[in-house]
Formats: sequence, C-alpha cells, structure tokens
Amino acid sequence: MSADPGGPVSTPRHVAVIMDGNGRWAAARGLPRAMGHRQGVEAVRALVRGAGDLGVTHLTLFGFSTENWRRSTEEVSTLFDLLKQFVDADLDDLAKNGVRVRILGSRSGLSDDISAIIDRAESRTAANSRFNLTVAFNYGGRDEIVRAARALIAEAGSGAFDGELDEAGFAARLDTHGLPDPDMIIRTSGEMRISNFLLWQGAYAELVFVDVLWPDFSIEHMKEAIAIYQSRHRRFGGRP
Repeated sequence: MSADPGGPVSTPRHVAVIMDGNGRWAAARGLPRAMGHRQGVEAVRALVRGAGDLGVTHLTLFGFSTENWRRSTEEVSTLFDLLKQFVDADLDDLAKNGVRVRILGSRSGLSDDISAIIDRAESRTAANSRFNLTVAFNYGGRDEIVRAARALIAEAGSGAFDGELDEAGFAARLDTHGLPDPDMIIRTSGEMRISNFLLWQGAYAELVFVDVLWPDFSIEHMKEAIAIYQSRHRRFGGRP
C-alpha cells in the first residue's frame, strides 16, 4: 500500500477483474453459453492489449473458480478448451511483447494437459517484466488461505518455521506472492459481490461495479472505471 492516507490517487497499478456475464450475454442473443465464453475471450484479448497503455502494469483476471466445478461437465470442458486455445494462439505474442503470465489457484484436480499448458505459459514468460498478466484458474480466496495455512503447518512440522509470523510472512505463502495487492477490483454484469476473489489481497482495493456483461466490456469501460477510481481517496484506515 503506497498511497498516502487521504491523498488523491493516480492510475491504478494493479487492476483485478471478475469477468461476469458470459452466459447472460449468450442467452440474450439466443446462443449457447459456450458462445458467450468464446466472446469473453475476445474481451480478454482486447483488455490485455490496451491496459498497459492506460498505465496499468498488473492485470489479474478471474477465469475459473473452485466453485465453477459445480457447473455442467460440458461448460467446464468448454472453459478448459478455451484456456488451451488462448495459450496456443496468444502465448508467442505475449512472450514477445514482454508480458509475464502467472496462474493463481490450486493445481489439484486439473488434468495433466491443463497443468502442462499452465507450466508452459509461466515458464515461457518468466523473464518478462513489461506487463504482468495473472489468471486465477481453479482459484478461490478461501481455498488459497487454507492452502497457505497448511503450508505453514507443514513447515512447523518439519522445523522450517520458527513460529514468528506477521502479515508479510503469511502473504509470502499465498499464490500471489511477489505481486502487489490490487488497487482496484472491477466486477462486470451489474452484480455487486466479490465471490471469493482475492479475499486477503483485496482488503483495501477500491471496488467498481460495472453494469456491462463481460463480452461487451471494452477498453473504454476500463477508462471509465479508472476515472471512478481516480475520483476517490484511499485512506487505508487513516485520516487526512
């Protein structure tokens, strides 16, 4: 948290997005849900291309939650296929353009081919630093915190943990270690909840709810969200 208590804010360094509304976008057009997800990928591409020009250096997208396993097998399969297609089609360009890709979330339950794709995307771009694209996939905020706690318990059992723990030490065991906390969290579709997303990291994020279905979300909507962010004062519990 770098802003002064009560001070004006500039462009958010780290923007996180809950991409919501693919299914409703498709239903409104009489299309199958898969078409909504496919159009949602196009919105991802546009945002990744344009966010850096707005001064954003870190973009985190909520792609697939731990709760999304409750959806139909067909829809889950579509989402996984789209991840494969996105990596196959875009990874070379992302790597050439200095984008580092990171995937948050548990690898448990993922098929070998999905795990291999995730590893390939992360290793291929690990040395990049111009722009950071993070995708939360098979991710849940509560699950992340529980996994971090389990890691601490395991360290204590092995004697690797000395028993001294602060917020920074706990954060270092989260999936997002090394990433700045999000300055702003956007949710599309008009829904007003964070749905188990970045519970620890978003403690002081500015929340912006946009009444636009994700496939229709454009760089202009991102500019509008940034303008809302810039109209606020971030105090982090302090007073001006």
